[in-house]
Amino acid sequence: MAGNYTGRLLTCLTLAPLAFAWLACASVEAQSGDQSTFVTSDQCIACHSNITGPDGTDVSIGHVWRGSVMAHSARDPYWQASVRREVTDHPDARAEIEDTCSTCHMPMARVLAKENGGLGEVFAHLEAARQGDERAMLALDGVSCTTCHQIRPDNFGEESSFDGNFVIRSSTGTDPQIFGPFDVDDGRRRIMQSATGFTPDSSAHLQESELCATCHTLFTTSLDAEGRETARFPEQTPYLEWRHSAFSATESCQSCHMPETSSAPISSVLGEYRENVSRHVFRGGNEFMLRLLDRYRDELLVTAPSSDLQRAAEATREHLQTATAQLEVLAVSRAENQYVIDLKVSNLAGHKLPTAYPSRRAWIHLEVRDDGGDVVFESGAMLPDGSIKGNDNDADGSRFEPHYQVIDDPGQVQIYEPIIADGSGGVTTGLLSAVTYAKDNRLLPEGFDKESAEAAIMVHGAAREDGDFQAGSDRVQYRVAARPGVQGIVVRARLMFQTIGFRWAQNLAPYDAHETKRFVTYYDDNASTSAVVLTEVMLRQDLP
Repeated sequence: MAGNYTGRLLTCLTLAPLAFAWLACASVEAQSGDQSTFVTSDQCIACHSNITGPDGTDVSIGHVWRGSVMAHSARDPYWQASVRREVTDHPDARAEIEDTCSTCHMPMARVLAKENGGLGEVFAHLEAARQGDERAMLALDGVSCTTCHQIRPDNFGEESSFDGNFVIRSSTGTDPQIFGPFDVDDGRRRIMQSATGFTPDSSAHLQESELCATCHTLFTTSLDAEGRETARFPEQTPYLEWRHSAFSATESCQSCHMPETSSAPISSVLGEYRENVSRHVFRGGNEFMLRLLDRYRDELLVTAPSSDLQRAAEATREHLQTATAQLEVLAVSRAENQYVIDLKVSNLAGHKLPTAYPSRRAWIHLEVRDDGGDVVFESGAMLPDGSIKGNDNDADGSRFEPHYQVIDDPGQVQIYEPIIADGSGGVTTGLLSAVTYAKDNRLLPEGFDKESAEAAIMVHGAAREDGDFQAGSDRVQYRVAARPGVQGIVVRARLMFQTIGFRWAQNLAPYDAHETKRFVTYYDDNASTSAVVLTEVMLRQDLP
């Protein structure tokens, strides 16, 4: 073993530029001939960063990933609070809950626990990390490099691959394989194998949506008050939604969430230029969480530079505002004593909008002013505490706002959201209590046939019978009482978006635990910035 380590150290010193030598050699020292299944990301960043694209943009794989939500999946304070809630509600199932929840948020630590015949843990790793125990670093490293790049395509697309049941190498005693989309010549293969202990291999499967589907298609095993299993609940299903849409024939998950740069090396050490390099930005919708992670970095043990998190948050906002939705005012007219406003909202994404974890919601904020600037009508204003004015669910957690075809009262709000219900039909935000959706009118992607959609992705509630709620869009009509003497009105419509709706945060408040109380405090202190305007439109219309 000593000879193996010496060879890797010499290779490292020979090949690594001086600027990276200490990092790369630290990686070798950590490996020291150990054929472990995983290493932490700092051992990859040394060579896979400080890379620029043809336009000078930083396309460093390591540095860009470092600012992503994927990198912080274990540090996510909302996830930690949600797990604490579930184990409090279902104490007899604590071990199984932590094992399930660690599968995709602490994948490296969980795989190792499984290899050793145990279960994944959550809070033991977090406590160990707070105590400075380096053994917890694999858990804290989240969805890291040697997780995704070791996943094999053995069960891709099959139901058996969902719920985090990805396949990592099946044999031990050999250097583990690292997959990537590019061919690697024998020289570079031997160099990486010698320097890191991982053998690079080329395979296109890392660019298939089915890779993402392993962790982004989740079914929750619902439990009743006695701990008995009652249902298999489709918690989040963006892959199934995509597969049922027109996008499955033209776009993959990666093509949107990991956009390509035209030409760049993938390594700063002996890297050669490659075409169509996927950027590891993992752009999605969680700008709010990225800013919380940066603001509370010390409490959450965040080590990524603030600049990386802020850059990721800004890129997320830009993506949300340019690539997710579109609003149109189709018509504004006056009919007797009413202004009639017809809106169309379109989904540009390849899955439902919003999708994934059911705390997310989008809604229409409509404001109508007269020609003097006075508000005539307003629906869907967000209040400073993050709630939506007029939303029944924010006012009372046992109720919810229905899907509307026509809105004629300021207390009515068109909210595109999932509302989950327990076995008795009661509205809940407890995932392990959920057995069905009382409402799911999230905007459908193009090509999505709501009549033939399988049960896991079907439309629930009044939207199912709404003929204007169809693949790619929805239409809503607003009827506003007209005022005498008004010659024209200004219509302003905005589509708003939150990753964590008010009720999903506030339902954590009754739980007397560090993680739950901490997150409610975070939310309350930052609620006014919890929403993003996805798109907006303004129109002035003369109405004699």
